[in-house]
Amino acid sequence: MTWQRRQMRSVLHLIKLSVGPKDVAELRVLQQRRVQGDPPLRHLTRMMPKRAAELLDGGSIYWVVAGLLCVRQRLVDIRTEPGKDGTDHAALILDPELVPVEARRMKPFQGWRYLEGAATPPDIGKAAAAQGIESLPPKLLRELQDLCLL
Repeated sequence: MTWQRRQMRSVLHLIKLSVGPKDVAELRVLQQRRVQGDPPLRHLTRMMPKRAAELLDGGSIYWVVAGLLCVRQRLVDIRTEPGKDGTDHAALILDPELVPVEARRMKPFQGWRYLEGAATPPDIGKAAAAQGIESLPPKLLRELQDLCLL
């Protein structure tokens, strides 16, 4: 079943603040370093989602980067792993692909939140390329891409 078809079934997702990276490019570099040093790619959080089975049925984690919900990653698995302090944490195992979505502003919050499939922003398809972007200055083009606007 494709991801789009699962979306129609109202798949459950998570929203999480990306603390540290100032843009998606920095998030990408950080995750690449993490997966090279200690695979698989995962994000540790203290609380285990009570609805883990629903999340794993096609769900993603939607990242809020610099105040914008602008990118998602498919959740591959959720398991228990010890954190740096030795206590059990939830390890959200992530697909390494960062998928840009239509950006929307988000206020800061702690932890993570559930996001119902009907409330998710649509992916920005590769086929929906903007016209004339090749004429933009390279710095502006990079900034627009980092904000998931292109």
